[in-house]
Amino acid sequence: MTGLMHFLHAHGWEIGRLTFEHLWLTFFAMLLASGIGLPLGILLTRRPRLARPVIAFANVVQTVPSLALFGLLLPVPWLGENAARLAILALTGYALLPILRNTYAGIGSVDPVFIDVANALGMSSMQKLIKVELPLSASVILAGLRTATVTCVGVATIAAAIGAGGLGELIFRGVASVDNGLVLAGAIPAALLALLADTVLGLLEKKLAVRR
Repeated sequence: MTGLMHFLHAHGWEIGRLTFEHLWLTFFAMLLASGIGLPLGILLTRRPRLARPVIAFANVVQTVPSLALFGLLLPVPWLGENAARLAILALTGYALLPILRNTYAGIGSVDPVFIDVANALGMSSMQKLIKVELPLSASVILAGLRTATVTCVGVATIAAAIGAGGLGELIFRGVASVDNGLVLAGAIPAALLALLADTVLGLLEKKLAVRR
């Protein structure tokens, strides 16, 4: 216990700063991924022929090893000059697939009876989307956001390899110096962040599922 208190006293401020950086990277990556994935998923339900190639491309991005993707983006003009910007783009790529796939699948699984009723009521395409399709598919879409967030928190530790900051800095330093204390100082907060995000979004998903 004394050793733990001494370690926290020595590294507490740094852990807090890197945790904030980790949250910042994850938040903006999720914001960008949601801004792309949700509208694109909706578009694919209107253009089913595009669904297979678009989702296949997102699948390919998901299979690229994270460290390799960061390395491939480094030489890209404008991106490689800013490590945080590069990290956010790479994290967006990893978060995109669950959001895109669940949005497409969730809206596509809405019972056609409800669509027929909406058409009979004279609803426009936008009204059907907002008042019928999105409410009925909300829990499925949120499940995708939940998966994407947990993935993003985990992969964000690799961002430290290109100097983008985050809790991965402690992990890489601990591995390089064979210091398990530093490794745990980075790994434990990252795991707690992922668990917290998963729990909060899980509760919201359950609430929406019950309402549905």
